[in-house]
This record gives sequence, C-alpha cells and structure tokens, in this order.
Amino acid sequence: MIFGRTKTELPSADQALPGRATRPFALPAEHHVLGTPLEGSVPDSFEAAVFGMGCFWGAERVFWELPGVWSTSVGYAAGATPHPTYEEVCSGRTGHTEVVRVVFDPSKVTYPELLKRFWEGHNPTQGMRQGNDVGTQYRSVVLTTGDDQARAAEESRSAYGEELGRSGYGDITTSILPLSEYFYAEGYHQQYLAKNPAGYCGIGGTGVSCPIGLAS
Repeated sequence: MIFGRTKTELPSADQALPGRATRPFALPAEHHVLGTPLEGSVPDSFEAAVFGMGCFWGAERVFWELPGVWSTSVGYAAGATPHPTYEEVCSGRTGHTEVVRVVFDPSKVTYPELLKRFWEGHNPTQGMRQGNDVGTQYRSVVLTTGDDQARAAEESRSAYGEELGRSGYGDITTSILPLSEYFYAEGYHQQYLAKNPAGYCGIGGTGVSCPIGLAS
C-alpha cells in the first residue's frame, strides 16, 4: 500500500511524483544488437511504434529480432511524471508503464505485423500485471502516433479479443491511447537480455494466434 493506494491503482496527476526537467542519466550512443542510433530522429520513410506488454527486458527482444526493425529502445510512457527513474516507476507513483519504442521500415515490416507480435507476445487480459510481475508499470498498452496506427490497433484488439474469447480467455484489458511523451529508461535496461542472456524475462503469450489479416 502506497499512501492509501496499491501498486495496481494508477495515481492521479496530483498524486504523481514531480519528476524533473531533464533526463538524469546518459544513454549509449548505439543499439547493442543492431548497431543503429538509440535515439534521435526517425529516418525518412520509417515509422515509430510504442508498446507496453510487461517487463520491458523481454518485450524489447520480441521486436529487435524482427526483420525490418531498424532500432528499439525501452522507456516509460502513459504516466504523469517527467523524466522518471526506474525506482520511481517501480514505486507506482508515476503512472508510467514500461514500454518498447520500435523504429521500423514499413516496406519490410508493417505496423499490423508489429501488432501481431505484440498481441501474441504477452497475455493482454491480465490488467495491472503480466504473469508474476504485478503493478501499473506492467499494464498492457498500445501508444499510437497517428490515426492510421490508432485504427489498426483498435481493429486488431477487436479481432484478437474474439479469438481469445473462443479460447476461454477473458476480455482484453489493453489500453489504446495516443502517445504523449516517451522517456528513455536507463542505459543498463537497453537491450538488457542481449547483455545478460540468462537474465529474467517475464514475457509469455497465450498461445492464441492473432488474425493479422483483420488487423489492417
């Protein structure tokens, strides 16, 4: 219990930690696996997508392995605290969830194909947790960067919800929201499982296939 709340209850904006004006840590210049820039502008003709699906260590690997993905990073989003630290996010008092930012070439991998990997890579029916990881920072979210992404995400959620229901799962709890701001996580979190191959990965899917043909 944190100031009368549990870690599965989102804080209001006035309850959230104040954060800070700038990022309190440095980042590596390059992606540890792909060798591409970790931050900076999205290259011309490329797009960015942001997903939250539980512990971001395993979630990031789900995407950097896809052909057509140019770069990935992990960070915090959908909360109220600017430039939070990992410890602050873990407190449940920022409103942020752990997310993966994926920069991709849509001529090689489409946004619906990323959505398919997102839905199948975790259990989106669990609310404020993912497996044994419990708290608001582990909730399932799709943070969109435009109308096309929002429409594709909504259509895929509806289609996958039907498939999950036929397999005995409950309702999808995933939020689909416009991306407001993305804050990078600390350098040691970036590509964590590439640097620590035996590290913890709490990501696990339902085994139910997402009908990607309907997520267009």
